[in-house]
Amino acid sequence: MRTVRDHYFRKAKEEGYPARSVYKLKEIQAKFRLLRQGDAVVDLGASPGSWTRYCLEVAGPGGAVVAVDRHELKPGARGAVFLQDDVFQLDPGRLLAVRPRYDVVLSDMAPKTTGRRDVDHYRSVALADRALEIARAVLRPGGRFCAKVFQGEDLEDFRRRCQVDFRTVRLFKPRSSRPESVEVFIVGLDFRPSAGAGIASGPGAG
Repeated sequence: MRTVRDHYFRKAKEEGYPARSVYKLKEIQAKFRLLRQGDAVVDLGASPGSWTRYCLEVAGPGGAVVAVDRHELKPGARGAVFLQDDVFQLDPGRLLAVRPRYDVVLSDMAPKTTGRRDVDHYRSVALADRALEIARAVLRPGGRFCAKVFQGEDLEDFRRRCQVDFRTVRLFKPRSSRPESVEVFIVGLDFRPSAGAGIASGPGAG
């Protein structure tokens, strides 16, 4: 397990990414083609910036990436719009002030772990739910969504909530995730706005 972890750590360092998590997104991209040239992308929980940098590379000069985090990004994500904010306090209207609609909403957010698997799971679902709320507010019809969540008893309920909004919903665990990790990524394709969808401001899932 240590060998796998160190391989991706070294690879990220060699390729100039601030974190090994970029290879998870690359695997997701290879399987689902979430990101496309010219896309407008929201990256929630963006720090230190590996996902943001990769999104910029794929979207290209015709695209746009808005990165959201409480913490600053490391150098290398030049070209992204950075909003320093807590995701539960973020007004999606700030995102819509940058672009009228988005093609993709990504979330690699994870709670600070407590060592209690049930608590960590519920907190991860709260973060994923907030990402879903933001996606509902800013995605264009046909848009795409990806959020990290820890496995546990509420995962299936969260998947069902995603199925209300997306025509296709899949669970995926990248090979670059640590084998002992309980994280999985839920991927939603082909967003279908509901009649009640709109700008959700305020704390959300807090």
